[in-house]
Amino acid sequence: MPRTTGPTLQQVESVMAASRVLVAVAAESVAAVEEAVTLPQLRVLVMASTDGPLSGAAVAAALGVHASNATRTVDKLVAAGYLDRAEDPDDRRLVRLTLTPTGRALVAAVNDHRRDAISRVLDAMDAPAREQLATSMRTFASAAGELTHDPVSAGHT
Repeated sequence: MPRTTGPTLQQVESVMAASRVLVAVAAESVAAVEEAVTLPQLRVLVMASTDGPLSGAAVAAALGVHASNATRTVDKLVAAGYLDRAEDPDDRRLVRLTLTPTGRALVAAVNDHRRDAISRVLDAMDAPAREQLATSMRTFASAAGELTHDPVSAGHT
């Protein structure tokens, strides 16, 4: 649908208020695992969970750091038992990074925390408002370019 006018200040402020709630939910879920991993380490685990096997270069690019910094981050995750490192079967010069069962459990715990917190907020709303919000959030995510496939079946949060 073509845009006819830009967003109003009230619309922007409403979305900002909701985003503060979502940021708080995300921060709480990260705080629940912060003794186990740092935020950059959690980002790597989430990437491995959603994108599948990773390369060191992909980790460096996603974190916006030099390859040596990414390697240190990955080394810590491997040593802690959250990631496995193996040679790429198609190119032995490359490594593939995959989640271990422990890594999957950590990512699942973070996602479960977020789902529970969001469910509590949604439970305080009536059913029509929840459906309207879900539709609006899908539209918002799509407009932002984040929704390229079904987030539920892909395991995204």
